[in-house]
Amino acid sequence: MSGLPVADGKVVRRSALDLIAVDRRAVAVVLVLHGAAAVAGLAAPWLLGRIVDEVAAGTGAAAVDRLALAIGGCVLAQGLLTRYAQYAGHRFGERAVARLREGFVSRALDLPISVVERAGTGELATRSSVDVTTVGTTVREVVPVMVIASAQLSLLFGAIFLLHPLLGLVALTGLPTIFAVTRWYLRRARPAYLAEGAATAELTDALTTTAEGARTVEALRLGADRVAYGRQRIARVWATRRATLALRSVFFPVVEASYALPIAVVLLFGGFYLSSGMVTLGEVVAAALYLQQAIEPLDRLLQWMEQAQRGLASFARVLGVGQQTGSGSATPVAPGAPQPRVPAPARSGRLVVRGARFSYADGHDVLHGIDLEVRPGERLAIVGPSGAGKSTLARLLAGIDAPREGVVSLDGRPVTDLDPAERRRQIALVTQEHHVFIGSLRDNLAFAAPAASDEQMRAALVAVSADWYADLPDGLDTQLGDGARELGAADAQQLALARLVLADPHTLILDEATAALDPTTARRTERALAAVVTGRTVIAIAHRLNTAHDADRVAVLEDGRITELGNHDDLVRAGGAYAALWHSWHG
Repeated sequence: MSGLPVADGKVVRRSALDLIAVDRRAVAVVLVLHGAAAVAGLAAPWLLGRIVDEVAAGTGAAAVDRLALAIGGCVLAQGLLTRYAQYAGHRFGERAVARLREGFVSRALDLPISVVERAGTGELATRSSVDVTTVGTTVREVVPVMVIASAQLSLLFGAIFLLHPLLGLVALTGLPTIFAVTRWYLRRARPAYLAEGAATAELTDALTTTAEGARTVEALRLGADRVAYGRQRIARVWATRRATLALRSVFFPVVEASYALPIAVVLLFGGFYLSSGMVTLGEVVAAALYLQQAIEPLDRLLQWMEQAQRGLASFARVLGVGQQTGSGSATPVAPGAPQPRVPAPARSGRLVVRGARFSYADGHDVLHGIDLEVRPGERLAIVGPSGAGKSTLARLLAGIDAPREGVVSLDGRPVTDLDPAERRRQIALVTQEHHVFIGSLRDNLAFAAPAASDEQMRAALVAVSADWYADLPDGLDTQLGDGARELGAADAQQLALARLVLADPHTLILDEATAALDPTTARRTERALAAVVTGRTVIAIAHRLNTAHDADRVAVLEDGRITELGNHDDLVRAGGAYAALWHSWHG
């Protein structure tokens, strides 16, 4: 399985800044509120130090009461400011995650089918669920915590330096150890969490493919093999999670041990400075309280740093979906940035294949130097034995795959270079695989033509002989899919063909599109389609030779090569491979 790319650090940083820049006013409000809360939090230790000095100087209770009341006011102000800062931060986070999800869906829908097939369902499922959720948690909770904790630490240590520079220098004694272990952790965390994400995707893919093929697994008694395969994937997930746990088991204990050191050193040196008259007792107490207060934001900063590494790794995986091109290479493109598109050619539909060779992942060529020209408005049937490469050729003609050598062009432009949406509007590929989306029949048809009217949708159903439509209780509003009206294979295939009628492309590629229909329904549907596709180019991968009989030309594909090309009558008279297939078809 070929996974999707992962964005590099530069793209991740630029994209993170883009998320912030879109809602910069909300970010400014969050920072101001948190900054004000942090400043309010600085007052209590300083005021408490003042109380100590006032008591030591013999000041009366009234002054102490006023200072105590000021401490209470500052604590209340800090609580209120923090509450509204968190509220504003979560609102910003939800908006940012919503934009991220919308962008991910848009980029995922733009992926070529071949890329989705190579990546596997588990890869996309994990990125769209686990990774997006992790990024959401990071944006909503981790980023605000880390930004504000950093600001609080800066203010706290700055306050200690303001008390006395010597106390400030002593307070920094624990930071070198924390800095060293944090640097050690960060160098190893990103690749470790990326490996964990990839392993989770493989496990998801193993579980989903096993569930989807449950009947095949049971029929072929493959249960033990699938269980063993699943255990291998689970073992890899466990190994990657143990690797990240090993990093945390070093990082957190060292950090925890570094918290108490600055407080002890400040008290030790503070006593010496106090005896020398360099500082007051209140300043030493305030410095110790500031350091004690710094533990909480420092602890939050370092603990959430672990989640931040998960978030950054997931963000890189989410952004990687937008970096995949049809050839499988990755091009760094920031979310929302305009992607270069090749203008679509005029609507004539001249498809030309020259010297096309194609191989799948194993490297074995499936097609060998295909040369073919499909004239606009022509009906071409492609026939041949199973495994000859008929469906592969159809995928090349539709621009789903690119040839390893040679070119497939539409009016002189390589089809794989065209804008995917425009290419799909001009060339439509319908296979015997089909999907009924959860929603109404109208929703299912609107995927092909969002602006289509109810009359056009009904006409499309009639055009493909979808007689079952008349029996639906709510007509176009009938709900389809799981938990609603279930369509059989034949009905679902006719729904797919109705979408094709609504899409109105100039070139139709039918890859055994009526294979799921019984012979009578298939013949009736093919006749109905023949009337609909008049004037359009039709390329039919035919397993029923009556389709080839009605075509303008027939291409015979054997072992990845076109061995015969001509009309039905000429090929039958030639007595070659097509004649043998035709006579075999008729018994």
